[in-house]
Amino acid sequence: MNKQYYVYILTNKNNTVLYTGVTNDLKRRVFEHKNKLLEGFTKKYNIGKLVFYEAYDDINNAISREKQIKGCSRSKKIKLIEEMNGGWKDLSDEI
Repeated sequence: MNKQYYVYILTNKNNTVLYTGVTNDLKRRVFEHKNKLLEGFTKKYNIGKLVFYEAYDDINNAISREKQIKGCSRSKKIKLIEEMNGGWKDLSDEI
């Protein structure tokens, strides 16, 4: 079985703050963010709503994509989210 890696974007309940990350276990990582188990940016800004993700078979591709998204403007990130999830609903129940 191939390992999966995920690039994801989280936001807060008002969709005002965006956080981009990469992980090999999206369910666990979103759980950690939602339950504020990780110190840092997502805990400080109450970020835990999964609004976007992509899966990759290769960690290097996932890391490259994460860096690409992090380098994008906010408007490009919003466009990316809205192409996948126009209603900005929390996708964590679907993973």
